[in-house]
Amino acid sequence: MPADPGVDVHADADAEVPAADTRASALKRILRGPSGIGTAGLYLTRHPEPVAPAVPAPEPEPVAGNPIPGLYYHPVAEPDPARVEEVSRRIKAWALDEVELYPEDWEDQFDGFSVGRYMVACHPDAPTIEHLMLATRLMVAENAVDDCYCEDHGGSPIGLGGRLLLAHTALDPLHTTKEYQPQWAESLRADAPRRAYSSAMQYFLRQVTPSQADRFRHDMARLHLGYLAEAAWAQTDHVPEVWEYLAMRQFNNFRPCPTITDSVGGYELPADLHAQPEMQRVIALAGNATTIVNDLYSYTKELAGPGRHLNLPVVIADREDLPVRDAYLKAVEVHNDLMHGFEAAAAELAATLPAPSVLRFLRGVAAWVDGNHYWHQTNTYRYSLPDFW
Repeated sequence: MPADPGVDVHADADAEVPAADTRASALKRILRGPSGIGTAGLYLTRHPEPVAPAVPAPEPEPVAGNPIPGLYYHPVAEPDPARVEEVSRRIKAWALDEVELYPEDWEDQFDGFSVGRYMVACHPDAPTIEHLMLATRLMVAENAVDDCYCEDHGGSPIGLGGRLLLAHTALDPLHTTKEYQPQWAESLRADAPRRAYSSAMQYFLRQVTPSQADRFRHDMARLHLGYLAEAAWAQTDHVPEVWEYLAMRQFNNFRPCPTITDSVGGYELPADLHAQPEMQRVIALAGNATTIVNDLYSYTKELAGPGRHLNLPVVIADREDLPVRDAYLKAVEVHNDLMHGFEAAAAELAATLPAPSVLRFLRGVAAWVDGNHYWHQTNTYRYSLPDFW
């Protein structure tokens, strides 16, 4: 189960008191889930009753990395090391042997991504390793598309639309005539991103329902639309208004990852419940908050890269004429507001629509949000904090 989200780990957040405490208390009940006679079946794994320890519990081992001061987040338990090791072994074998994802000189970057630890932290309720692998393959494939088409490894905004559209057909297949179908099928092996998308999606389709697969395709189309907006701004060296940047980041964000929490958890949130406006708001706020976490932790990494990379602190500094430190701290506040909004919306939805699948899905999304922060904080290979404190 995810860590207790009712615990506010920052003194700063206490300044928000009554409303924040009410939201945290409500979300705590959601994530803890129902209790009492007849509720055990709502959990994929055994949900033990708390037992008072005979001796004081030892302090948890400190995790690597430092959290951003003032950031509102919830700590999580260290991911199961046995699962991390096995997922890491399997995903590297898949990347090398099945899809030929990267050359030898990229191996340190692949290992430094620590995707096994990432996905185990984000999906603590996955019933099996293979369920975890569904998320892990898709995450690696999405990262390959971002790196190879958009950013680190030869990516460019020029021609990005065509590359993304053809890669998207590995997720949402082309239906055409017999003459042209073989050419399209052959194209799915043309480069590492398409090989990864195609393979990861085939594994996913074997485990999920048609509606879950279609949900994922639509969320990936949203992601690709966000990539294109960012690329268009890069081509004209345009710095958007802050609200425009946040609109782009609602599409170019982590949304496809938490919304497969039910697929990875081995159950399904029915399509009609997923489509409810209140659920869509919860999902959007969760994705937006987790994406600003990425902006904040990757800030120094992006500053060190070539050219100007748009992120929320950079846009705030430019558009609101603030010193870089003040802009960064304001971006932390934006993240915190999004997190509080997510928790309030989740609590309200759980109270008005307390269906078992809804409650399980909300717990899974919250666990993903917390695990995502954990990974960013602890991945010192990729991220370091600016010297603003």
